[in-house]
Amino acid sequence: MEYPGKSPVRVDEYPLLDGARHPFAVICPGGGYEKISDPLEGEDFARRLNGLGCAAFVVHYSVGQAARFPAPLDDLAAAVRGVLDRAEELNLRPEGYSVWGASAGGHLAACFGAERLGWKKYGLPRPGALVLCYPVVTMEEPLTHTGSRQRLLGPDPDPALTAATSVEQQVTAEYPPVCLWWGEADATVDPANSRMLLAALETAGVRCEHASYPGVGHGVGLGEGLACAGWPRRAVDFWRSVIG
Repeated sequence: MEYPGKSPVRVDEYPLLDGARHPFAVICPGGGYEKISDPLEGEDFARRLNGLGCAAFVVHYSVGQAARFPAPLDDLAAAVRGVLDRAEELNLRPEGYSVWGASAGGHLAACFGAERLGWKKYGLPRPGALVLCYPVVTMEEPLTHTGSRQRLLGPDPDPALTAATSVEQQVTAEYPPVCLWWGEADATVDPANSRMLLAALETAGVRCEHASYPGVGHGVGLGEGLACAGWPRRAVDFWRSVIG
């Protein structure tokens, strides 16, 4: 379905229309701001969430030549607003929604958690939780993911914009609770990205559950058969614990 925004935003819907109210997650797949890694980090996540009693919505945010900041954030905000507007129709519990993201989608979800960049700027309720899977966090060299930075910020970004979109520099006490995990064998996005976000969350006093997995690389999705297998249930358990 297309949701209205500055330009129409495609959102794939996975509601649970069983008559009960369900919490919902908005999912940002990865892809280096070049593509949308769906179904690996979109439909697969959504269907697993359905199996755990949660509705899910996959956002096809702006990528490639259309990815220049803040277009992906505009798209994510439009998607969240659109889902909230349809909460009654889709049997959703509007309070305490979560935003999930993997890789570059993790950067987008993490930006949305920052009040100056995301939910508060767009006049939306704060997410109940963020779930970030092997995320890109910083736009600062040398630890950034170069492709994501170039597509989001351009070839020679203003240092102020680079700092503003480096999530580790934007965490405050109002940042949502976070479930964060990464693989120690990630050769695509330096695990230091997750570690610096974890340090920023701890400094700000933000609740965070985190895990790192030896031998796990990048882009593993649900991680079946790997050390990280079962992470979606742990993430949902964390999410439910913080929203009550």
